[in-house]
Amino acid sequence: MNSIVEVRDFRKSYNGLRAVDGISFEVTPGEIFGLLGPNGAGKTTTLECLEGLRKPDSGHLRIAGVDPVQQPRQLRAVIGVQLQASGMPENITVRESMQLFCAYHGVAPRFDLLERMGLQPKANTQYHGLSTGQKRRLALVLAIAHRPPVVLLDEPTAGLDVQSRIELHALMQELKANGTTIILSTHDMAEAEKMADRVAIMLRGKLAAVGTPREITATGAGFTKISVQTVEASLLEIAALPAVTQKSSKEGYEVYYSTDAAATVSAILEHIAYRHDTLIDLRVERPSLEDRFLEITSAAEVVA
Repeated sequence: MNSIVEVRDFRKSYNGLRAVDGISFEVTPGEIFGLLGPNGAGKTTTLECLEGLRKPDSGHLRIAGVDPVQQPRQLRAVIGVQLQASGMPENITVRESMQLFCAYHGVAPRFDLLERMGLQPKANTQYHGLSTGQKRRLALVLAIAHRPPVVLLDEPTAGLDVQSRIELHALMQELKANGTTIILSTHDMAEAEKMADRVAIMLRGKLAAVGTPREITATGAGFTKISVQTVEASLLEIAALPAVTQKSSKEGYEVYYSTDAAATVSAILEHIAYRHDTLIDLRVERPSLEDRFLEITSAAEVVA
Protein backbone atom coordinates (compact mmCIF):
# COMPACT_ATOMS: atom_id res chain seq x y z
CA MET A 1 0.00 0.00 0.00
CA ASN A 2 1.31 3.45 -0.91
CA SER A 3 2.35 5.82 1.87
CA ILE A 4 0.14 8.78 2.63
CA VAL A 5 2.81 10.55 4.72
CA GLU A 6 6.42 10.62 3.50
CA VAL A 7 9.39 12.04 5.39
CA ARG A 8 12.81 11.52 3.85
CA ASP A 9 16.16 12.92 4.97
CA PHE A 10 14.40 15.78 6.78
CA ARG A 11 16.56 18.38 8.55
CA LYS A 12 15.75 21.54 10.48
CA SER A 13 18.00 23.87 12.51
CA TYR A 14 17.42 26.92 14.69
CA ASN A 15 20.29 29.40 15.04
CA GLY A 16 22.81 26.72 14.17
CA LEU A 17 21.30 24.13 16.53
CA ARG A 18 20.14 21.00 14.69
CA ALA A 19 16.61 20.20 15.92
CA VAL A 20 15.96 17.40 13.40
CA ASP A 21 18.89 15.62 11.80
CA GLY A 22 18.10 13.64 8.67
CA ILE A 23 15.14 11.50 9.74
CA SER A 24 13.07 9.34 7.38
CA PHE A 25 9.80 7.47 7.89
CA GLU A 26 6.55 6.71 6.09
CA VAL A 27 2.98 6.28 7.29
CA THR A 28 0.40 4.19 5.47
CA PRO A 29 -3.30 5.09 5.03
CA GLY A 30 -5.45 4.28 8.04
CA GLU A 31 -2.48 3.89 10.37
CA ILE A 32 -2.04 5.43 13.82
CA PHE A 33 1.63 6.39 13.97
CA GLY A 34 3.08 7.44 17.33
CA LEU A 35 5.88 9.99 17.52
CA LEU A 36 7.63 9.65 20.88
CA GLY A 37 10.59 11.27 22.57
CA PRO A 38 11.68 13.46 25.48
CA ASN A 39 11.32 17.23 25.38
CA GLY A 40 13.62 18.71 22.76
CA ALA A 41 13.80 15.51 20.71
CA GLY A 42 12.36 17.19 17.61
CA LYS A 43 8.80 15.85 17.64
CA THR A 44 7.02 19.20 17.53
CA THR A 45 9.42 20.57 14.91
CA THR A 46 8.64 17.54 12.73
CA LEU A 47 4.90 18.06 13.12
CA GLU A 48 5.13 21.81 12.48
CA CYS A 49 7.01 21.25 9.22
CA LEU A 50 4.47 18.64 8.11
CA GLU A 51 1.70 21.10 9.00
CA GLY A 52 3.31 23.86 6.93
CA LEU A 53 3.91 26.05 9.97
CA ARG A 54 7.69 25.91 9.51
CA LYS A 55 9.90 25.43 6.48
CA PRO A 56 12.38 22.52 6.51
CA ASP A 57 16.01 23.24 5.75
CA SER A 58 16.19 20.19 3.50
CA GLY A 59 14.51 16.88 2.79
CA HIS A 60 11.33 15.54 1.24
CA LEU A 61 7.99 15.95 3.06
CA ARG A 62 4.63 15.00 1.55
CA ILE A 63 1.12 14.47 2.93
CA ALA A 64 -1.31 12.82 0.51
CA GLY A 65 1.06 13.89 -2.25
CA VAL A 66 0.98 17.53 -1.14
CA ASP A 67 4.15 19.55 -0.48
CA PRO A 68 3.57 21.50 2.78
CA VAL A 69 5.80 24.36 1.63
CA GLN A 70 4.84 24.67 -2.02
CA GLN A 71 1.13 23.82 -1.73
CA PRO A 72 -0.21 25.38 1.49
CA ARG A 73 -3.79 25.77 0.25
CA GLN A 74 -4.06 22.15 -0.86
CA LEU A 75 -2.48 21.10 2.44
CA ARG A 76 -5.29 22.67 4.48
CA ALA A 77 -7.80 20.43 2.71
CA VAL A 78 -6.01 17.16 3.49
CA ILE A 79 -4.92 17.65 7.12
CA GLY A 80 -6.52 18.32 10.46
CA VAL A 81 -4.31 19.68 13.22
CA GLN A 82 -4.52 19.82 16.99
CA LEU A 83 -1.59 21.86 18.25
CA GLN A 84 0.08 21.39 21.63
CA ALA A 85 -1.02 24.93 22.47
CA SER A 86 -3.77 26.70 20.57
CA GLY A 87 -6.32 29.44 21.13
CA MET A 88 -9.47 31.05 19.82
CA PRO A 89 -10.90 34.57 20.15
CA GLU A 90 -11.91 34.86 23.81
CA ASN A 91 -15.51 35.84 23.06
CA ILE A 92 -16.33 33.32 20.33
CA THR A 93 -18.75 30.59 21.39
CA VAL A 94 -18.27 26.89 20.84
CA ARG A 95 -21.06 26.87 18.25
CA GLU A 96 -19.61 29.88 16.42
CA SER A 97 -16.16 28.33 16.30
CA MET A 98 -17.57 25.19 14.68
CA GLN A 99 -19.47 27.29 12.15
CA LEU A 100 -16.36 29.38 11.41
CA PHE A 101 -14.01 26.43 10.85
CA CYS A 102 -16.51 24.53 8.72
CA ALA A 103 -17.25 27.62 6.63
CA TYR A 104 -13.52 27.97 5.97
CA HIS A 105 -13.41 24.41 4.68
CA GLY A 106 -16.71 24.69 2.80
CA VAL A 107 -18.53 21.95 4.73
CA ALA A 108 -21.65 21.85 6.89
CA PRO A 109 -21.11 22.40 10.64
CA ARG A 110 -20.44 19.15 12.51
CA PHE A 111 -22.53 19.71 15.61
CA ASP A 112 -22.64 15.92 16.02
CA LEU A 113 -18.97 16.08 17.03
CA LEU A 114 -19.79 18.56 19.80
CA GLU A 115 -22.31 16.08 21.12
CA ARG A 116 -19.85 13.20 20.79
CA MET A 117 -17.17 14.96 22.84
CA GLY A 118 -19.55 16.31 25.50
CA LEU A 119 -19.41 19.91 24.27
CA GLN A 120 -23.04 20.36 23.21
CA PRO A 121 -24.07 21.72 26.65
CA LYS A 122 -21.32 24.34 26.17
CA ALA A 123 -22.40 25.29 22.64
CA ASN A 124 -23.26 28.86 23.66
CA THR A 125 -20.36 29.27 26.09
CA GLN A 126 -17.61 31.69 25.09
CA TYR A 127 -14.10 30.32 24.68
CA HIS A 128 -12.74 32.04 27.78
CA GLY A 129 -15.37 30.23 29.86
CA LEU A 130 -14.19 26.75 28.91
CA SER A 131 -11.95 24.59 31.08
CA THR A 132 -8.56 23.45 29.81
CA GLY A 133 -9.95 20.02 28.99
CA GLN A 134 -12.94 21.49 27.15
CA LYS A 135 -10.65 23.70 25.07
CA ARG A 136 -8.57 20.68 24.05
CA ARG A 137 -11.68 18.71 23.13
CA LEU A 138 -12.89 21.65 21.05
CA ALA A 139 -9.52 21.85 19.28
CA LEU A 140 -9.82 18.17 18.40
CA VAL A 141 -13.34 18.35 16.94
CA LEU A 142 -12.40 21.41 14.90
CA ALA A 143 -9.40 19.51 13.54
CA ILE A 144 -11.53 16.65 12.21
CA ALA A 145 -14.75 18.50 11.30
CA HIS A 146 -13.91 18.65 7.56
CA ARG A 147 -13.08 14.93 7.46
CA PRO A 148 -9.41 15.23 6.47
CA PRO A 149 -7.59 12.06 5.43
CA VAL A 150 -4.67 12.85 7.77
CA VAL A 151 -4.90 14.16 11.35
CA LEU A 152 -1.88 15.37 13.34
CA LEU A 153 -2.33 15.40 17.11
CA ASP A 154 0.24 16.96 19.44
CA GLU A 155 -0.35 15.79 23.05
CA PRO A 156 -4.13 15.47 22.48
CA THR A 157 -4.97 14.05 25.93
CA ALA A 158 -2.99 16.57 28.00
CA GLY A 159 -5.39 18.19 30.48
CA LEU A 160 -8.21 15.72 29.84
CA ASP A 161 -9.99 13.78 32.57
CA VAL A 162 -10.28 10.00 32.42
CA GLN A 163 -13.70 9.94 30.75
CA SER A 164 -12.61 12.46 28.11
CA ARG A 165 -9.51 10.39 27.38
CA ILE A 166 -11.67 7.31 26.88
CA GLU A 167 -13.93 9.24 24.50
CA LEU A 168 -10.96 10.60 22.57
CA HIS A 169 -9.39 7.15 22.22
CA ALA A 170 -12.71 5.75 21.00
CA LEU A 171 -12.97 8.57 18.46
CA MET A 172 -9.42 7.91 17.25
CA GLN A 173 -10.24 4.23 16.73
CA GLU A 174 -13.39 5.21 14.86
CA LEU A 175 -11.42 7.57 12.60
CA LYS A 176 -8.88 4.82 11.94
CA ALA A 177 -11.66 2.34 11.08
CA ASN A 178 -12.94 4.84 8.52
CA GLY A 179 -9.52 5.12 6.90
CA THR A 180 -8.18 8.28 8.55
CA THR A 181 -4.43 8.37 9.15
CA ILE A 182 -3.34 9.75 12.53
CA ILE A 183 0.09 10.96 13.61
CA LEU A 184 0.08 11.06 17.40
CA SER A 185 2.78 12.89 19.35
CA THR A 186 2.57 12.02 23.04
CA HIS A 187 4.58 11.68 26.25
CA ASP A 188 2.12 9.04 27.48
CA MET A 189 3.82 5.72 26.71
CA ALA A 190 0.77 3.70 27.79
CA GLU A 191 -1.36 5.69 25.37
CA ALA A 192 1.09 5.11 22.53
CA GLU A 193 1.33 1.38 23.29
CA LYS A 194 -2.46 1.08 23.36
CA MET A 195 -3.33 3.24 20.36
CA ALA A 196 -0.46 3.21 17.86
CA ASP A 197 0.06 0.63 15.13
CA ARG A 198 3.69 1.74 14.90
CA VAL A 199 5.83 4.23 16.80
CA ALA A 200 9.02 6.18 16.16
CA ILE A 201 11.22 7.14 19.10
CA MET A 202 13.14 10.38 18.54
CA LEU A 203 16.28 11.37 20.44
CA ARG A 204 18.27 14.55 19.77
CA GLY A 205 16.72 15.00 16.34
CA LYS A 206 17.32 11.43 15.17
CA LEU A 207 15.22 8.28 15.07
CA ALA A 208 16.36 5.80 17.71
CA ALA A 209 13.76 3.13 16.90
CA VAL A 210 10.81 2.58 14.55
CA GLY A 211 8.36 -0.33 14.63
CA THR A 212 5.27 -1.71 16.27
CA PRO A 213 5.18 -1.39 20.08
CA ARG A 214 5.71 -5.16 20.35
CA GLU A 215 8.67 -5.10 17.94
CA ILE A 216 10.33 -2.30 19.90
CA THR A 217 9.82 -3.93 23.30
CA ALA A 218 11.10 -7.25 21.88
CA THR A 219 14.37 -5.71 20.71
CA GLY A 220 15.37 -4.54 24.18
CA ALA A 221 17.64 -6.24 26.66
CA GLY A 222 15.16 -9.12 27.00
CA PHE A 223 14.48 -8.65 30.70
CA THR A 224 11.32 -9.86 32.42
CA LYS A 225 9.78 -7.36 34.83
CA ILE A 226 8.84 -8.85 38.22
CA SER A 227 6.92 -6.68 40.70
CA VAL A 228 6.39 -7.92 44.27
CA GLN A 229 4.59 -6.50 47.30
CA THR A 230 4.55 -8.14 50.74
CA VAL A 231 3.11 -7.27 54.14
CA GLU A 232 6.44 -6.98 55.98
CA ALA A 233 8.52 -5.72 53.02
CA SER A 234 11.10 -8.38 53.83
CA LEU A 235 12.53 -8.28 50.30
CA LEU A 236 14.23 -4.99 51.15
CA GLU A 237 16.86 -6.92 53.12
CA ILE A 238 17.98 -9.00 50.12
CA ALA A 239 21.23 -7.73 48.62
CA ALA A 240 20.96 -9.78 45.43
CA LEU A 241 18.67 -12.25 43.69
CA PRO A 242 19.58 -14.75 40.94
CA ALA A 243 19.41 -13.44 37.35
CA VAL A 244 18.44 -9.91 38.45
CA THR A 245 20.33 -7.15 36.66
CA GLN A 246 18.37 -4.12 37.88
CA LYS A 247 16.16 -3.34 40.86
CA SER A 248 13.95 -0.44 41.92
CA SER A 249 11.13 0.40 44.33
CA LYS A 250 7.85 1.94 43.22
CA GLU A 251 4.58 2.54 45.07
CA GLY A 252 5.22 -0.14 47.69
CA TYR A 253 6.49 -2.69 45.17
CA GLU A 254 9.98 -4.10 44.74
CA VAL A 255 10.59 -4.25 41.00
CA TYR A 256 13.19 -6.60 39.50
CA TYR A 257 14.40 -6.97 35.92
CA SER A 258 15.45 -10.59 35.40
CA THR A 259 17.09 -12.64 32.66
CA ASP A 260 15.60 -15.83 34.15
CA ALA A 261 12.14 -15.24 35.59
CA ALA A 262 11.74 -18.74 36.97
CA ALA A 263 14.95 -18.56 39.03
CA THR A 264 14.16 -15.08 40.32
CA VAL A 265 10.54 -15.85 41.28
CA SER A 266 11.60 -19.08 43.04
CA ALA A 267 14.18 -17.19 45.12
CA ILE A 268 11.64 -14.48 45.98
CA LEU A 269 9.03 -16.99 47.17
CA GLU A 270 11.62 -18.94 49.17
CA HIS A 271 12.73 -15.77 50.95
CA ILE A 272 9.14 -14.70 51.71
CA ALA A 273 8.42 -18.14 53.23
CA TYR A 274 11.70 -18.16 55.18
CA ARG A 275 10.94 -14.73 56.69
CA HIS A 276 7.31 -15.73 57.42
CA ASP A 277 6.19 -12.75 55.39
CA THR A 278 2.91 -12.65 53.46
CA LEU A 279 2.68 -12.09 49.72
CA ILE A 280 0.21 -9.38 48.69
CA ASP A 281 0.88 -9.23 44.95
CA LEU A 282 3.33 -10.69 42.44
CA ARG A 283 3.33 -9.72 38.77
CA VAL A 284 5.49 -11.12 35.99
CA GLU A 285 5.33 -8.96 32.85
CA ARG A 286 7.15 -8.41 29.63
CA PRO A 287 8.73 -4.94 29.50
CA SER A 288 6.31 -2.19 28.50
CA LEU A 289 6.94 0.42 25.84
CA GLU A 290 7.72 2.83 28.68
CA ASP A 291 10.37 0.43 30.01
CA ARG A 292 11.93 0.15 26.56
CA PHE A 293 11.73 3.92 26.05
CA LEU A 294 13.60 4.50 29.32
CA GLU A 295 16.16 1.89 28.32
CA ILE A 296 16.78 3.63 24.97
CA THR A 297 16.99 7.12 26.47
CA SER A 298 19.24 5.95 29.32
CA ALA A 299 21.62 4.31 26.85
CA ALA A 300 21.73 7.52 24.81
CA GLU A 301 22.61 9.54 27.93
CA VAL A 302 25.48 7.15 28.72
CA VAL A 303 26.85 7.50 25.18
CA ALA A 304 26.56 11.29 25.38
